[in-house]
Amino acid sequence: MKISLASPWLLPILSGIFIGTSYIPFPPWASAFGFIPLWIFWEQQTRLKNVILGGFVTIFVFTLIGFNWVTFLLHEFAHVPWVIAGLGMLLFALFAHLFVPVAGILWFIGRKQKLYTGWLSIFAMGLFTALALWAMPMLFKWNFGYTWYFAKIPVYHLAEYIGFSGLSMLTVLTNVPLYYAWQHRADKKGRSILVRVIMVFALLNAFGLSIKAWQPKPDASFNTLLVQANIGNAEKMAAELGRGFYQQILHKYFAATDKGLTKYADQPIDFILWSETAFPSLLNPEYQESYLYQQLIQYLNKRQVALITGAYGKDPDSG
Repeated sequence: MKISLASPWLLPILSGIFIGTSYIPFPPWASAFGFIPLWIFWEQQTRLKNVILGGFVTIFVFTLIGFNWVTFLLHEFAHVPWVIAGLGMLLFALFAHLFVPVAGILWFIGRKQKLYTGWLSIFAMGLFTALALWAMPMLFKWNFGYTWYFAKIPVYHLAEYIGFSGLSMLTVLTNVPLYYAWQHRADKKGRSILVRVIMVFALLNAFGLSIKAWQPKPDASFNTLLVQANIGNAEKMAAELGRGFYQQILHKYFAATDKGLTKYADQPIDFILWSETAFPSLLNPEYQESYLYQQLIQYLNKRQVALITGAYGKDPDSG
């Protein structure tokens, strides 16, 4: 099926834009039909190479939009110049989510073998895409289910039963009936399918609300003060490599914790949580006479609070 665009290669780009702008921090406005332009492009192709390239174009675009923060990650933590970080981002965007071209390869081979035509071909595209998304390892998994949760759309409660991976696959499969509806948009069949998809979506959201309502109330609870001090990467690395900043890091956590305790003084705090390696030194039993450890104990005793913290450790066997 053809679509009127200046170049058919705009279709994979359009899919990339749809999918990328339907990922956090955006609402999932096009998640249910984001793959359709790419699938239209695939069906127009007679060569496997073009199917693969179309898949790469789509993942390149949506990864650039959805995971652009990788550029900052490379610059900040790999300590490379912005230009190198940008090049790293481009490389990452090309290979981060290979489930799309892999799905295209599987679908094209099946079509060449005449295993399916018509609506079965559309279903195969959706099924291969959903299965490849679920099965293929990725450094940072693309999950369509998270965006429903981020947008607080009640359908995300289905994850209680099928998990967010299942919700992600279900979102991909929703493209199948909507693509079929697009193919038949000029007749009653297409409009009927569209109405049914909308009705099912509404019912799933109603079911999601009922899941939330049916959840049993917990028989116990606790209040936790989560503390994340503003520790620069240079300070963190110096502490990890044993070149100081221990006192500065610990005092920053003390200050941030005091600020939280003051802010929530009217609420009972069961324990405080410092994340990751917040305590900038070793906490093995043999190091619990150290100056930093004694400072920590004095701080907690003075404020009469409990603490769960990440710290460094040393394996006595391996050293």
